[in-house]
Amino acid sequence: MGATSSPTIPMTPTLDVLRRRPYNLGQADLDWVERTLAGLPRRRRLAQLFNVMLRPRGPEFMARLQAEQPGGVTQFMLGGPEAALPLLRSLADACELPLLVSGDVEGGAIGLAGSSPMSNQLGMAAMADAALYERAVEVMAREARALGINWSFTPVLDINAEFRSAIVATRSYGSDPALIGALAAIHVDAMQRNGVAATAKHWPGEGYDARDQHLVTTLNPLGIEAWHARFGALYRRLIDAGVLSIMSAHIAWPAYARARGVSGLEACRPASVSRLLNLELLRGELGFNGLIVSDASSMAGLASWGSRARVLPELIENGCDMVLFGADLGADLDLMEAALDEGRLSAARVDEALVRVLGLKAVLGLHRADIEALAPSWQAAQAAVQTPAHRAVSEAVAAAGATLVKDVRALLPISPQRQRHVLLVTDPRRRGFGPIPPLPLVFDRLLQEQGFEVTVYDPQSPPEPARCDLTIFLLAQESLLTLSHIYLDWAAMLGPLESAMKRDWHDQPCMLVSFGQPYYLYDAPRMPCVINAYTATEPMQRAVVRKLVGLEPFSGVSPVDAFCGLPDAHY
Repeated sequence: MGATSSPTIPMTPTLDVLRRRPYNLGQADLDWVERTLAGLPRRRRLAQLFNVMLRPRGPEFMARLQAEQPGGVTQFMLGGPEAALPLLRSLADACELPLLVSGDVEGGAIGLAGSSPMSNQLGMAAMADAALYERAVEVMAREARALGINWSFTPVLDINAEFRSAIVATRSYGSDPALIGALAAIHVDAMQRNGVAATAKHWPGEGYDARDQHLVTTLNPLGIEAWHARFGALYRRLIDAGVLSIMSAHIAWPAYARARGVSGLEACRPASVSRLLNLELLRGELGFNGLIVSDASSMAGLASWGSRARVLPELIENGCDMVLFGADLGADLDLMEAALDEGRLSAARVDEALVRVLGLKAVLGLHRADIEALAPSWQAAQAAVQTPAHRAVSEAVAAAGATLVKDVRALLPISPQRQRHVLLVTDPRRRGFGPIPPLPLVFDRLLQEQGFEVTVYDPQSPPEPARCDLTIFLLAQESLLTLSHIYLDWAAMLGPLESAMKRDWHDQPCMLVSFGQPYYLYDAPRMPCVINAYTATEPMQRAVVRKLVGLEPFSGVSPVDAFCGLPDAHY
């Protein structure tokens, strides 16, 4: 079915939502929304409800996108901004309506290529410095805008309650809801003040289920009262602060469904396709009037619930206003048109969703922006990213966040005079965030610059213990989708059987430095010295080396229980 031949869906009177918070649109912007609605044919209207991952996939992929004209794209800056920004320009040039351009502006391993390296949310929380955090988010927002991004899928409101979770830990602000709420409010204000719409995620709340919704529909196990005291309070705070969007995830909240008379499997329906959680709770009880975007529709947390032909229209019909990702936009639009024809997707819900999508574009002023602002060139962006002032904030963030968890044998500070020969033991299984490669480790070079002689441990040819003055277990695995669990894999690091069972810290100095997961004491509770640094950005690696040799103190405060509740881990 062609993009211009299908009939127009009858309009419903939904524009009044854009007069209210968080939109607060004036008449001129409302007029633009109304004119746009009146002129869109059915397939083009449906295409506005999709946000597609923009990545180099060849000319055929780009030609299909240009023909269908989605409402938005997500930039992971794959291939670097010099490759990603021309793709954005070619699509923006072809689209009649301005694009929402989103990204996970989280920092750490998910930092935007080309931007100033910043810590992830857990590293930011460890700074215990709200003013510095605000400056950091302002830098992130300004650089995101310079790179063409106008919508950030942050902040993460998830709670580090289950330390075995591989998807929450370093992406969260920690385990204290009060701290999470305070930092998230700063994030929303700084982002939106600088022209980037913020998104609270992952509704209705992740962190109490150790599993990953990328792999399975996860459950929020909290009762009604406990949920309202934690996640309910967090989302209310950001709604009151004017957050423009909320991401509805493939996470079920059975207690709420059962309290509304739902039983059996339906009580475990993921929020992304749940009218109860999106429309009754989020819109009705909490009063959220902004845009609801689904989490990635390609996740197994949704795919395991039902077929794509069934769940895709349910995302919109059950309260989401925009669908995130998909394998083939044309095929997805075919499924949505079929659902409209069969009555499984209502014209009224399409209109309501479309109004909020266009309203978000109007709030951001995209309909008034020129192509240079909507899709900047890399040459133009370079003038606004990684400026000396921004890099200074990046260095300050790293220095403030690195955390000394314990040093029970007074090993610190280290020096080449006492520990010249350093053995680095790393994890060969380390991975990056999805298609984004892991941050490069330069820790060995930085130690060498301080006068240490560094050997990287080879499980096939381990050195004699007597030749090592200090062993550093160097880990750098941040929270990662599809990994299931993050742990100390002794066999991968040290070699099988006899080597994997060795623990030499009683016979020679040992420490663990984590530029990622903060919970390694669960696997090594008697490790005598542990530093959590949360992310492997180069500023953080430099800061940790300075602190190891005593040039500056550790000042970070752990936002989580790094001891994992284990009594022996403190010793």
